[in-house]
Amino acid sequence: MGEPRRPDRVAESIREQVATFLAEGAKDPRIRGFVTVTAVEMTRDLRHANVFVSVMGDEAAIKATFQGLNSVASHLRSMLGKTLRLRNAPEIHFKADESIAHASRIEQLLAQIRTDRDAVAEAASDADSAAGDVPGPPGTSSSAE
Repeated sequence: MGEPRRPDRVAESIREQVATFLAEGAKDPRIRGFVTVTAVEMTRDLRHANVFVSVMGDEAAIKATFQGLNSVASHLRSMLGKTLRLRNAPEIHFKADESIAHASRIEQLLAQIRTDRDAVAEAASDADSAAGDVPGPPGTSSSAE
């Protein structure tokens, strides 16, 4: 199929560099909480990079973290240009990645469905044993004729 497009290779390199920078070198006090770089999308001309990050924390912490990320974007752009030896360093745009929150919500809903289903099955089982009815083969009646 051929080798991957250059924007894909550059995006992966940027994802690694940004993750390393945030883990080790981010000095902005607004960047707090658990920040994960989930993906990077590059334009074909390599001039813009959308960096998708997932931030764990309350709404105020998330808002402050994105303000901090936007303030370090120009420094990060300069660092990426030098580190990756790009002719034109891409403009960095941080975007919220909600996929982890969505996956967590789906897991929570599935667990609730399982719990509800088990409760209904247990209630039906209790009702059957309380009535003394033991279901027979299909099509037969348990009452005396």
